[in-house]
Amino acid sequence: MGAESRCRQDTLALRRQLIGSSCKLFFSEDPLKIVRAKGQYMYDENGREYLDCIGNVAHVGHCHPDVVNAAHEHNQVLNTNSRFLHDNLVDYAKRISDTLPKKLCTFYFLNSGSEANDLALRLARQYTKHEDVIVFDHAYHGHLTSLIDISPYKFKNLDGQKEWVHVAPLPDTYRGMYREDHEDSATAYANDVKKIIDQAHEKGRKIAAFFAESLPSVGGQIIPPVGYFQKAAQHVRKAGGIFVADEIQVGFGRVGKCFWAFQLQGEDFVPDIVTMGKPIGNGHPMSCVATTKEIAEAFAATGVEYFNTFGGNPVSCAIGMKVLDVIEKEHLQAHATEVGNFLMELLNRQKSQHPIIGDIRGVGLFIGVDLIKDQEKRTPATAEAEYLIARLKNECILLSTDGPGRNVLKFKPPMCFNMKDAQFVVEKIDKILTGKTCQTDKGCF
Repeated sequence: MGAESRCRQDTLALRRQLIGSSCKLFFSEDPLKIVRAKGQYMYDENGREYLDCIGNVAHVGHCHPDVVNAAHEHNQVLNTNSRFLHDNLVDYAKRISDTLPKKLCTFYFLNSGSEANDLALRLARQYTKHEDVIVFDHAYHGHLTSLIDISPYKFKNLDGQKEWVHVAPLPDTYRGMYREDHEDSATAYANDVKKIIDQAHEKGRKIAAFFAESLPSVGGQIIPPVGYFQKAAQHVRKAGGIFVADEIQVGFGRVGKCFWAFQLQGEDFVPDIVTMGKPIGNGHPMSCVATTKEIAEAFAATGVEYFNTFGGNPVSCAIGMKVLDVIEKEHLQAHATEVGNFLMELLNRQKSQHPIIGDIRGVGLFIGVDLIKDQEKRTPATAEAEYLIARLKNECILLSTDGPGRNVLKFKPPMCFNMKDAQFVVEKIDKILTGKTCQTDKGCF
């Protein structure tokens, strides 16, 4: 039997036989077999169409013809490593440079977000000569051993926290320590970073870097208060450390008003390192680290060459440039703002009708819906969120949850997600929450 005619259950049986069981599937109780995709839609083996609200990797749309053609055309000419001169590498670096603050002018190209964050860790330690790292609670920075160590989302369930890792509170103004009614939550959360630094110094430890997702996603689609990064970075730099902005999930115009999510903090904030991945290649495996000349030169001063076999190859750079072309040609930043605002407006109307919706937060096409059991205590509605996700799948909508309580619906669709899609999703959510589409009484809200 050929793979093209294999039924879903046979594919699932082979996966269980051959693939590590820790490699989880979406909708594991009833997984989908997806055979093709286009734009914001995915199709199963029966041709059924699903609206993808998860896919922040297919940034400009699944199988975008311009990106596919760029890959195909350059694959026919040359694909080799970056130890040969090629214009695509420098042209792409220049294109990325034009989107960033001037001091972030040196680039390394790699294959995944995990590789990018691992290199950022090496750069930070070499430049500062320090070891310790500060991260957000519930942060996730990648699957390499070095990054599991700085990802509370993972290490809490493994070997625990290393002595050189320090965990700062999520700057969450909905369910964190300093909430929406606090007079200056940015300063309060930043002062907690200073306390962490002071405590580390008392133990004779020194800070190399603060790793921060510009918008914490796994943490629950968090929007840090404006000014927080500036104040936290001031404390970190005073201690001899640097600030690493992880843009792997939220960069490349997803937030609409800015090309990079860290820019939401204001023009006066510039990280020392920015890491990029996921949307950079629209599904093609590539990533990037941007940093300053000073940090790059300190890294080179070791005399140890940095070499990445596939990072920055001509095909990857051709794809990366085409993604930038599409973002510009199709005005996807403005589109993200317009559609994101519309989706937020629709969701906020639902909030007034359904007490289970505690908070709606987001910017551009990065939006979280925090489901709660109790308006006062804001207790995470974990089971209800799981139920809603399963019901939406039955309605041909693919959405996922995250956050410490696994209760936050997270919207990060391809950037071509449109007004009609937003209306469709919210109408289905409304019907499920009011029980109009329930097959039985079990599980209805």
